[in-house]
Amino acid sequence: MMGSRMVKRLIEAGHTVTGYNRTKSKAKGLLDSGMVWGESPRQVAATADVVFSMVANTNALKAVVEGPQGVLAGLKPGKVYIDMSTVSPATSRELAAKVAAQGARMLDAPVSGSVITLEEGKLSIMVGGDSEAFERVKPILLDIGPKVTYVGENGLAVTMKIATNLSLAVQMLAFSEGILLAEKSGIKREIAVEVMVNSAVASPMVKYRGPFVLHMPEEAWFNVNMMQKDMNLALELGRQLSVPLPTTAVTNEFLTAARGLGLEEQDFAALFQVLANLSGVEG
Repeated sequence: MMGSRMVKRLIEAGHTVTGYNRTKSKAKGLLDSGMVWGESPRQVAATADVVFSMVANTNALKAVVEGPQGVLAGLKPGKVYIDMSTVSPATSRELAAKVAAQGARMLDAPVSGSVITLEEGKLSIMVGGDSEAFERVKPILLDIGPKVTYVGENGLAVTMKIATNLSLAVQMLAFSEGILLAEKSGIKREIAVEVMVNSAVASPMVKYRGPFVLHMPEEAWFNVNMMQKDMNLALELGRQLSVPLPTTAVTNEFLTAARGLGLEEQDFAALFQVLANLSGVEG
């Protein structure tokens, strides 16, 4: 959903892009647009000066980086490897050390935004790692999104992303509470949504996802499983750093309830349906 659109923006900006995906058929549109096919992550890394990856979780990142056909095997001194996944900060730092041992540099550069944000050219990118490597690739990152912020050493950008993402789910649950309170009071759901997305609480997330309580997208922008992965990463960090995360913990339980209802592949806006069921309202 996100990686393919990033490739499209890079191609449109005039870059030569070599790409790999486990399922080649899913890359057909990009190949038709000029992307060159790489037979493995290793081949992509060997071909490119700057390598990007964006995968679902920590285990997926290890799978594409490590091993004889992984990114690490294709990196040479002077190359820059940018991972845009939201993963464990500790794992990101471990991989960065392995990359550095080969004379290359790794940056963690997760994004803040949705599919629509990316397509509209409004994506925000946060970056952690070597500052000189960051300055070198910053123009390329700006071709993906207009806001690029350097936050510090390796692992800190993905930490920032986790700190940001926990608020998305918490906001969605709070938004759902307000909509359901209005609806059970006699206000039509459509009207309640219209008022909320134009009110003081209307963050970009609320504006984009608020209407999902009326019509859920057929393909999730960011599904329940993916969001719960990030919430669990946040809770783990909270325990490590002695930072209590009460609203994160409560919202995470509602994500578990969504999975229990078979909604794990739906967008995390399915939090509304969980609360609606508890409220005796049809979701």
